[in-house]
Amino acid sequence: MARIFITGSADGLGQLAAKALIAQGHQIVLHARNEKRGQEALDKVPGAESVVTADLTSIDETKQLASKVNAMGKFDAVIHNAGVYNASAEEIFTVNTLAPYVLTCLIQRPKRLIYLSSDMHLQGRSKLDDFKTDIGRITYSDSKLHVLMLCMAVARKWPQVYANALDPGWVPTKMGGQGAPDDLQKGYETQVWLAVSNDEKAKVSGRYFYHQKESSHNPEADEVVLQERFLSLCEEITGTSFP
Repeated sequence: MARIFITGSADGLGQLAAKALIAQGHQIVLHARNEKRGQEALDKVPGAESVVTADLTSIDETKQLASKVNAMGKFDAVIHNAGVYNASAEEIFTVNTLAPYVLTCLIQRPKRLIYLSSDMHLQGRSKLDDFKTDIGRITYSDSKLHVLMLCMAVARKWPQVYANALDPGWVPTKMGGQGAPDDLQKGYETQVWLAVSNDEKAKVSGRYFYHQKESSHNPEADEVVLQERFLSLCEEITGTSFP
């Protein structure tokens, strides 16, 4: 039995992954934006161990979230699922790019880290020069490339951790919209598999998956010089250093 923390698990793919993992007998801690959403999350996911709340648009609240999670003891896996799409550039950057960085740095190192990216990252650019000067230029696609850059840096620096990213597909969640063409079940199966499976194909690191199969990704994510610059800029902006 594994103990897993999932960000953004009040609804959508995070909630579906939580339910699937609980059904398999694992212990799940949920995360929601605020107390009201937290209570709703617990109501919708019977069997969850508990819920922690923090608004990831606030770097301070994100840091507090890491402390709350650490106070609950060690986790076997953390699924970085939280993300925003229809939001301002600043919110996209803070929630999709900076929050996973801060939480990766501050939460006790688990055995497995799973990052939700998107095939839209293929159109993304790192735009590191804009991090401190023009956040307004950063798009959702860019933020999903940042997630992948973070994942690849973690995989390189922490060889004892399985760190992987995935594209859940364009699925009919609140974020994806009802007309989304991809299979909803396949949308959450890969993160569940990466979090707990003993399948040798899941026990890898620095890979990018789509529906449990390795997929090609934007080569910018693999550039060590860019990864290092990305980490140092995130450290400068958040005041949190990569351990």
